[in-house]
Amino acid sequence: MPRRRSQFKPSPLAEVLRKFMKRQGLPPATGDPALRRIWNEAVGDQIAAHTMPDSIRRGTLFVKVSSSVWMHQLQFLKKDILQRFNGLYGKETVRSLNFSIGEIPAPPPGHHDPASPAASLAALNARDQRLVQESLAAVRDPELQEILRRVMTREISRRRLLEKRRDR
Repeated sequence: MPRRRSQFKPSPLAEVLRKFMKRQGLPPATGDPALRRIWNEAVGDQIAAHTMPDSIRRGTLFVKVSSSVWMHQLQFLKKDILQRFNGLYGKETVRSLNFSIGEIPAPPPGHHDPASPAASLAALNARDQRLVQESLAAVRDPELQEILRRVMTREISRRRLLEKRRDR
């Protein structure tokens, strides 16, 4: 009778660590921070929110994408993204892009995004900032408070811009 082979296949260490970190509630490793910074600058905030550069191997930049819709859209932008990325990277080392669907981590807490509501609130004058803070004091839900802060900040900024245009 032939000997029965074991059905056990060892898992790659990276996969074991990823699963462990997910069970522990730890954020996944985000790769090279310099690569991520250059990628974000090359593609802009909207695309960067749905993508994450993983690594560069043999002239190919591997990028994780949040959904198939984004992956499809990025296929049309490959040439432009490559030109901008290589221009910022300083070398012509990346010859192609490889998109795959993967988990995109949220920015870490305390991460300062220049386009964040806190940054735009700082752009308001002291009187406007005080008005926003006083108006939001009665709102108890932090998520709703943040949404209202963004809306109020944008509206005040929009009105100030219109006032400046009228004054010219």
